[in-house]
Amino acid sequence: MSTAHRVAVVTGASQGIGAGIVQAFRDRNCRVVATSRSIKPAADENVVTIQGDVAAPETAENVFRAALERFGRIDTLVNNAGIFMAKPFTAYSQDDYAAYISTNVTGFFHMTRRALELMSKQNHGHIVTITTSLVDQPMSGVPSALASLTKGGLNAATRALAIEYAKTGIRVNAVSAGIIKTPMHPVEAHQALAALHPLGRMGEISDIVDAVVYLDGAGFVTGEILHVDGGQAAGHHMA
Repeated sequence: MSTAHRVAVVTGASQGIGAGIVQAFRDRNCRVVATSRSIKPAADENVVTIQGDVAAPETAENVFRAALERFGRIDTLVNNAGIFMAKPFTAYSQDDYAAYISTNVTGFFHMTRRALELMSKQNHGHIVTITTSLVDQPMSGVPSALASLTKGGLNAATRALAIEYAKTGIRVNAVSAGIIKTPMHPVEAHQALAALHPLGRMGEISDIVDAVVYLDGAGFVTGEILHVDGGQAAGHHMA
């Protein structure tokens, strides 16, 4: 299938990894519908931006309506929106828990359900979700059980949906990220965060973007949790 008219939906698209993914799809001449709470209108006529909370069902409705009205189809959904707070488990508040569930899980549910409905009518499509390798290799220095609770669920759902939809022409994958150099992490913490990876560096936004682009073109890959984490998921290392 030609990439000339492919259409991708990207959540959490206003900055960091999400903005990098939007740019990568545009570099490949794909049309993009980009959404986040704070996203601004795009100067590019082939990018439609939709402001909204990914946890709200109407956001998914608005996003996919815009994709169909403007571009007529939907080929790829990138579930990038997510939150991360490293805290001891008993320090998490009810509000923290609610925020994790709404963004990481409820957002995935609404966006993925709507995408699958549309992709099923087309008999093709690809869904890729950004998760974390802390699911596979927790670290005592980065207490983040709510990330594991929510993102681990997304890994499991990725495999389940890959099997459920395997006969329909729809693929479902995930990118399991290490700690990526984004505005979320202050520069003064970079050295310590780099040491948490066996390769001795933090990931770059381009590392995750490259993985998403690979999976999007890998027609024989589904149900894959692709670790892009500097070796974190492989096992323990001496920092």
